[in-house]
Amino acid sequence: MMNAHAAVAQEGESLQPEQIDAVLDGFVSGQDFAGKKLLVIVPDNTRTAPIGTLFKGLHRRLNGSARQLDVLIALGTHPPMSEAAICQRLEVSSTELHGAYRDTRVFNHTWDRLETLEEIGVIPASEIDALSGGLFAMDVPVHINRLVNDYDYLVVIGPVFPHEVVGFSGGNKYFFPGIGGAEILNFFHWLGAVVTNPMIIGNKWTPVRKVVDCAAGFIKQQRLCLAAVVDGNRFVGLFAGTPEAAWDAASDLSAQIHITYRPHAFHTVLSCAPPMYDELWVAGKCMYKLEPVVADGGELIIYAPHLKEVSEVHGRLIREIGYHCRDYFLQQWERFKDYPWGVLAHSTHVHGIGTYENGVEKRRVMVTLASQVPEAVCREINLGYRDPATINPADYADREDEGILLVPKAGERLFHLQTRPKWAGGS
Repeated sequence: MMNAHAAVAQEGESLQPEQIDAVLDGFVSGQDFAGKKLLVIVPDNTRTAPIGTLFKGLHRRLNGSARQLDVLIALGTHPPMSEAAICQRLEVSSTELHGAYRDTRVFNHTWDRLETLEEIGVIPASEIDALSGGLFAMDVPVHINRLVNDYDYLVVIGPVFPHEVVGFSGGNKYFFPGIGGAEILNFFHWLGAVVTNPMIIGNKWTPVRKVVDCAAGFIKQQRLCLAAVVDGNRFVGLFAGTPEAAWDAASDLSAQIHITYRPHAFHTVLSCAPPMYDELWVAGKCMYKLEPVVADGGELIIYAPHLKEVSEVHGRLIREIGYHCRDYFLQQWERFKDYPWGVLAHSTHVHGIGTYENGVEKRRVMVTLASQVPEAVCREINLGYRDPATINPADYADREDEGILLVPKAGERLFHLQTRPKWAGGS
């Protein structure tokens, strides 16, 4: 395994340009990229990261020596990006995209077009049984975007944060679900949901991470990674190497940077969704990262006055099933087993911990959506509703001693209690 080249900023500071350059220089000099074709895999605009800095730094070093340097947006099941959005992600103008970077082709992943995917292996039931700790025993086919066949190197550029499904994002997760097919995606999302968000998020070696790394082992191309750690507007860490090594180091730093501990729970949390979360499918992170500090019987409000959609891709299915706890689905499995498991997982993550006994569902906390999604739709999908015009975030500020927490930019920082309840990994 290639050792990760690394740079970590001083506390409270950002990486300096010369530190970034040193990592990129070491990364490029450590590989034989001359005459080779590289596919750079990057996230869409729902992740905060200095993608443009790293892409342009890589392009500058390889332009003229590498045979080809293209970009594939690791959408998972998110909607495709427009040219304007791609320019924003790569931090280039349209003129630059068609000028200085005209030889770089940019592709959106198409998870739902079977002709663009190919099966590269099957994780057998016996291995799934071992990786999942006995929760599942089934063959899981692994599909990936067939574009990878045109390249010698696959280079992931992406951030690492605590993540509700896999524990920490980044690394091989940019292949699965980033540029993978529906079967592996649906399987491990539901695996994470069965374990539950509070037991997964912020933990490194989860069953889901093991499945993702196993699936990546089927990829024949050379896999490399530039793993970034950011804190707000600060670029605090960069790690280069294999996806496994770079992610391993970056997730350790993320655990230090992105997890905040509170001494007590809050009966009211105003979780403000940033504009990059333009539908509830991604704005659900405002619940995932804060569920552990909401008191039993409390309320978490996802404040997103800009948000109009539950999900452009999955909205119809979500309106059919609604938002419910894990056991609501498990105890009615025959009714729900044929829905996409990734949608079921999203449902449980937004709803949070709860029970379903004798046909009665009880939520631990109320999740309320304050957005442009109409009240009737919120009620239909089993969420609370607030008119965002009635909410002034300043009214929630500096009231932690009263049991009220304001998070102005939610979704990337994980909150935990100093003494965790059992359902969140405590004793």
